[in-house]
Amino acid sequence: MPAKKIDGKAYAAGLRDRIAIAVKNLPDQPTLAVVLVGEDPASKVYVKNKIKFTIETGMRSVEHKLDEDVSEEEVIRIVKELNADDSVDGILVQLPLPKHISENRVIEEIHPDKDVDGLTETSAGRLSLGKPGLRPCTPTGSVMLAKDALGELSGKNCVILGRSILVGKPAAMLFLEQNCTVTIAHSRTQDLQGVVGGADILVAAVGRPQMVKADWLKKGACVIDVGINRVPHPEKPGKTYLVGDVDYKPSLETAGSITPVPGGVGPMTIACLLRNTVLAACMRRGWDEPDNLSF
Repeated sequence: MPAKKIDGKAYAAGLRDRIAIAVKNLPDQPTLAVVLVGEDPASKVYVKNKIKFTIETGMRSVEHKLDEDVSEEEVIRIVKELNADDSVDGILVQLPLPKHISENRVIEEIHPDKDVDGLTETSAGRLSLGKPGLRPCTPTGSVMLAKDALGELSGKNCVILGRSILVGKPAAMLFLEQNCTVTIAHSRTQDLQGVVGGADILVAAVGRPQMVKADWLKKGACVIDVGINRVPHPEKPGKTYLVGDVDYKPSLETAGSITPVPGGVGPMTIACLLRNTVLAACMRRGWDEPDNLSF
């Protein structure tokens, strides 16, 4: 029996609906501020969608669009200004930044209570220590989709393929919070195929197109494919298309459930960003956290 497709697009739409309901019941509008530097086409599309969905869910959007050659000091000045603005609940600096600007330095200027991407050192420390805080969006979305597919995650063997600070490491912490037994696998892991083959849940986040083959997977495994790789189209010369880190079509015959690429984890990232903005507003302003945003 073919694997169940985990429809991240549909889940994200449902989460946005829940966010809109939560926002209506809050004393005031949460506000998300977005800082976009330069003309990177992918970043412009991401920011456009983030702004669109922010407004659709009833929140307020503030935009700062800066030229490619803006100085690092000016970007930091704007972040500090947003930190000091009590009407702003969440700050998102769209990555990547131009090479002359230090991403680490800019991100660390964001106040942790407004860090809706969950990328500051303080946010990472709060996650590691199990303290309340804002969690990274893509890993959070991955846990949500796994729970939707499997129900209770407690006791499951979860393998995180990739150890990046953006996905791999925080995903490991979040699946630990769900009482999974977690293994982080990477390029130096011995018998990588064997390690992956023991996973009830596989989170693939290495950025290598179709690296994980169907015969690597445990029969019936839940596969969360975070990879987004653009590769040449086999039938259309000069064209490209998107694939994940898992060889999707053959894996349908082995996995129990699997996210497609696109349409899997991707849509969850923006939805979780909006959720974080609501949670940030509640934490900052002393409002009760909406019951309908738990998972």
